[in-house]
Amino acid sequence: MHVVAVLALDGVVPFELTIPGQVFGVANSRTPAPAYEVRLVAPGRQVTADPTLGGFVLRTDWDLPDLTAADTVIVPGHADFAAPQPESVLTALRAAAARGVRIASVCVGAFTLAATGLLDGRRATTHWQHADELAQRHPRIEVDPAVLFIDDGQFLTSAGVAAGLDLCLHLVRRDLGAAIAAETARGIVMPLQREGGQAQFIQHPIPAGDGNHLQPTLIWMESNLRHPLTLADIARNANLSVRTLTRHFQEQVGTTPLQWLLATRVRHARELLETTDLAIETIARQAGFATSTTLRHHFTHRLGTSPHQYRSAFRARERSS
Repeated sequence: MHVVAVLALDGVVPFELTIPGQVFGVANSRTPAPAYEVRLVAPGRQVTADPTLGGFVLRTDWDLPDLTAADTVIVPGHADFAAPQPESVLTALRAAAARGVRIASVCVGAFTLAATGLLDGRRATTHWQHADELAQRHPRIEVDPAVLFIDDGQFLTSAGVAAGLDLCLHLVRRDLGAAIAAETARGIVMPLQREGGQAQFIQHPIPAGDGNHLQPTLIWMESNLRHPLTLADIARNANLSVRTLTRHFQEQVGTTPLQWLLATRVRHARELLETTDLAIETIARQAGFATSTTLRHHFTHRLGTSPHQYRSAFRARERSS
């Protein structure tokens, strides 16, 4: 079983602390047998949550040395993220990394991870309001303030609060595949539509019922993936001009209509590769790529592997699990 250790430091943000348990716990209910065990780790096995966000005292069975026994460590933000971090915490994170543990931060948890030196020479992100400070404190890190999360292999970082949900769903997708990730997203009533490269600063969606809300259009696009949709087709369905449609997509989804369509087609192709024995050419048509050559181009560009290699790797992972 994959052990996820959530590092809780004094002043931890309660919502960020509970995101991993929610996502990985729901993922467990979508698999034949539980895939994850989530452990809350705290120095001295006790931590006090941020008092300005509903503070409480948390006692746990897991201490810092237990980080090295995990497969994944999640580092949420905490109130004193800008202060010097306890050396015992940094030492424990370095030891976990040396063992090959995957480590991910949520929001300003990136400051704790950055203090270890493990992000030096890598791309990383954090909440856009604190990105400049992170870059100034750690000039060897390439800080990108615009994206939702960055997957740099062993180390991952994410933007503010809710982006932790996107990050954890991304980890489920890496571990268990696109189909289980989609089921998990539905289980927590969250659309699996935000890619890591999407913009951080997205205006809140207009309430459902307003004619400008895009959810019906997103559903229509997803149900018509196999058809050659143009920007004009999408605008016509939404009853908007192309210019207005593009503006609403940026505000509500954080990307363009055609980029969202492309990402959704790749995700659908992944699900078909994982869950069916359909030929690659058939999957290409069903996902809206017309030919296997086009599918292969976009698949390789986004995922760094071919559809055939992806299917083989996923099947091998299923057999070994």
